[in-house]
Amino acid sequence: MTTRLNPYLNFRDEARAAIEFYRDVFGGELTISTFADLQAAEDPADADKVMHSQLETPGGLVLMAADTPSSMQVPTGAGFAISLSGDHDDDAELRGYWDELSSGGTVTVPLEVAPWGDAFGMCDDRFGVSWLVNIEGAQG
Repeated sequence: MTTRLNPYLNFRDEARAAIEFYRDVFGGELTISTFADLQAAEDPADADKVMHSQLETPGGLVLMAADTPSSMQVPTGAGFAISLSGDHDDDAELRGYWDELSSGGTVTVPLEVAPWGDAFGMCDDRFGVSWLVNIEGAQG
């Protein structure tokens, strides 16, 4: 098996909505297991929460998400974002992702040509997850 690095997002009661949103954005196969499915609910109120979910897209993107049990604090990270990048041949695909991720969220840097020649943008989606999109400029 090849070693992979995959983003794993933690939520308070929004993991199902978030991972289903990402499936709508990226496509692919989604698996969701609740705390009850895995017989791991210490608090009955957590039974239907997502213990683990995984989205695998046809293009090889993998994104995971879970709800934090009510007995624990939601983990917080310092200054992280998920980056999507590709070359000019991926322009339409990446702009489509951008449109969907930024819809209902906050655009912090509009997707436009940056000083280094690539199209670049930053947004926080409706779940508060930060995304960077970089589309390599055409080589001329």
